[in-house]
Amino acid sequence: MTNSDDITIHSSFLPHDDPEASLAFWRDTLGFEVRLDVGQGTMRWLTVGPTGQPSTSIVLHPPAVDPGITDDERRTVTEMMAKGTYAILVLGTHDLDGTFARLEAGGAEIVQEPTVQPYGIRDCAVRDPAGNLIRINQLA
Repeated sequence: MTNSDDITIHSSFLPHDDPEASLAFWRDTLGFEVRLDVGQGTMRWLTVGPTGQPSTSIVLHPPAVDPGITDDERRTVTEMMAKGTYAILVLGTHDLDGTFARLEAGGAEIVQEPTVQPYGIRDCAVRDPAGNLIRINQLA
């Protein structure tokens, strides 16, 4: 039996289709550290993470590059990214209003301003440049 105290979230993966736009959003607007930048052109894998949390990362990767994906599946992934329905990530902050203001000033696509949800969480939602939905919860 595994002790869940020994398990952490190390990396999550989100697709991107424009490495420079992704860097501008994740590094410049959200303030995440760039931990790894490999590849070139649109075939770049970017690993970013929150400052002071070196064991938690987000890997931004070219979409549908797995050799086992069919052309039809690749088209579906690309279409879902364009609609913003492919990937979701939920972040948390102690300063939701300040974070939202930074995102808005940085030109992020706003989906929902800070709002108290019917289920009790106060959060906001934006899309990153690849269309990934990023929800940000207010932490206590």
